[in-house]
Amino acid sequence: MWIDLDGVCARRSSGREDAPVLRGVSLALERGDYVAILGPSGAGKSALLFVLGCLIRPEAGHYWLDNMRLERLSMARLARLRGRRIGFVFEADLLVPELSAVENVEVPLLYRRIDRSERMARAAGILGEFGMGSRLRLRPGELSHADRKRVALARACVGGPELLLVDEPTRGLDARSGDEIMDLLESRRALGATIVIATQDPLRGRRARRLVQMRDGRVVRELAGGLRFGRSSTVVRRLRGRARRR
Repeated sequence: MWIDLDGVCARRSSGREDAPVLRGVSLALERGDYVAILGPSGAGKSALLFVLGCLIRPEAGHYWLDNMRLERLSMARLARLRGRRIGFVFEADLLVPELSAVENVEVPLLYRRIDRSERMARAAGILGEFGMGSRLRLRPGELSHADRKRVALARACVGGPELLLVDEPTRGLDARSGDEIMDLLESRRALGATIVIATQDPLRGRRARRLVQMRDGRVVRELAGGLRFGRSSTVVRRLRGRARRR
């Protein structure tokens, strides 16, 4: 098993008290999995992504990744692991308003000490793949909500993460834009990424191979997914061919 959460409990600060958000969650992921975490607001979906992304440290239970016990690692080592292996798209895009689209996407590569010409080439390349080639120099305030989602997803993917975590990928988007974002997200799986999304949208969640339903900080059941629609199958075939040529 590549990732294994065993009885994970976690809390978040809420006013003067720490409110439990995960209550004994166990979840196993294989490489290349595509998992949707479903549930109402407050179910613990985002908290589970934050644990998987090493942004919240479990207070109980264990998190194994490639036979490493992550809860034992220092914050510095967790930060390095995130930078090398994990991409995260937050529900709020968290783009830097003073930076252009291409500058926002190159930010993760700064921490890898990649030289500027390569950073810019890689950032511009993935934005081109995501349909943003003509808007590289626009700032977030000049972009539509859907385009900001594309930039945030490109920023998470530019380093070629093994694990891609996406919180509410289609919230606030119309049906067409939501489908396009899902297609782009799923194209990363064709290149080898493991994908975990958190969503309240059961229809889009059903596009994942596995559906994990949460309530009150617990996993209540798992179902099979695999609903296919939109352009994703075409995108996946094209990117698989590109990956083979590389």
